[in-house]
Amino acid sequence: MSFIPLSQPDITDLEIDAVIETMRSGRLSIGPRQARFEELVADRTQRRLGIAINSGTAGLHLVLLALGIGPGDEVITTPFSFIASANCILYVGATPVFVDIDPRSLNMNPALVEKAITPKTKAIIAVEVFGNPCHMEKIAQVAQRHEVPLIEDCCEGLGGMHMGKPIGSFGRAGVFGFYPNKQVTTGEGGMIVTDDDRLAEACRSMRNQGRPVADHTAPNQAPVKPTGPSGDPFLSLGGSWLHHERLGYNYRLSEISCALGIAQMERLDVMLESRRRVASLYMRKLMDCPDIILPNVEVWEDMSWFVFVIRLNDLYTQVERDRIIVGMRRHEIGASNYFPPIHLQPFYREKFGFEKGAFPLTESVSQRTIALPFYNQMDETQVELVVHTFKVMLQREQLLKRD
Repeated sequence: MSFIPLSQPDITDLEIDAVIETMRSGRLSIGPRQARFEELVADRTQRRLGIAINSGTAGLHLVLLALGIGPGDEVITTPFSFIASANCILYVGATPVFVDIDPRSLNMNPALVEKAITPKTKAIIAVEVFGNPCHMEKIAQVAQRHEVPLIEDCCEGLGGMHMGKPIGSFGRAGVFGFYPNKQVTTGEGGMIVTDDDRLAEACRSMRNQGRPVADHTAPNQAPVKPTGPSGDPFLSLGGSWLHHERLGYNYRLSEISCALGIAQMERLDVMLESRRRVASLYMRKLMDCPDIILPNVEVWEDMSWFVFVIRLNDLYTQVERDRIIVGMRRHEIGASNYFPPIHLQPFYREKFGFEKGAFPLTESVSQRTIALPFYNQMDETQVELVVHTFKVMLQREQLLKRD
């Protein structure tokens, strides 16, 4: 059997045909496929508005800007996430305030979130780690009590539900990511969802170089009527394409990517069921292993599985965990550590002076996590091979402990 990768996108003829049709259309940016993709994701999350952008990171950045957050402000978030959850705070000049996690869900502890709120707190970025939405309603209640905007970093959770509400429907805005390892992929891409018209308008303008939202088509794509007084060099020739109301960014998502996203959204329920099937196989084949902690999911049907991450128990060290991962890779099994603590990344230690022990639960969990191969197309034989290889590597560590 060939190498089993850590992740793999699920691309069918439906996606390929959609991309080819878009390329033949001659409309490759800011067109009807963008609008349709935005509509599909917004509808799925029970939001009125969707704003397509070129990454989840860009989406978080734009939401913070739209909320007016900047230097001197604090934003509460988790140290156990992909680094973009915290980096976006630095992009706007604000300060990330980390709080430790709940050891079962691996999401932020809501009680610690509340304790961390100060007069400088201007937002909370709550991450559904690995697609697990646990505590999101409690964090939303904390944000509401203190009148602090909640930004839902749901980049890992599209299609999931929590307390009868879809992931992405909590707080002022939700942000999804569509990297190739996600439930839905557009190659690179993301989506902001919200019910806030002013926030949506600001994000739409900023993703498109700060242009007005009413007319954002390029002159070579469609006729543009002059919108300004005669002789105005910014408005009379290029319409609003050369008119910039605010500082903006090139965060647009292409029509090609949106076409891919539309086809993926049409298959979302089937793909989510495939991921639940693979997760169920892992659960069954690993439940007899006393040396590990399996993912904790409150309601199985509501989980949108992003990755399948297990933890070694407290008797294992990071060195031993790393040897297991290296051993699995040596046997052509993709495996990785998810996630190293953000506060202990070199840049954050240098900038903020974080030391080991600052967030003990995050650090304890991080040094013992192992992400196993996980993607829609995995069959039982592949899962069995992954589990067998893992158990052999685990047994090797147990024998080394005896020496």
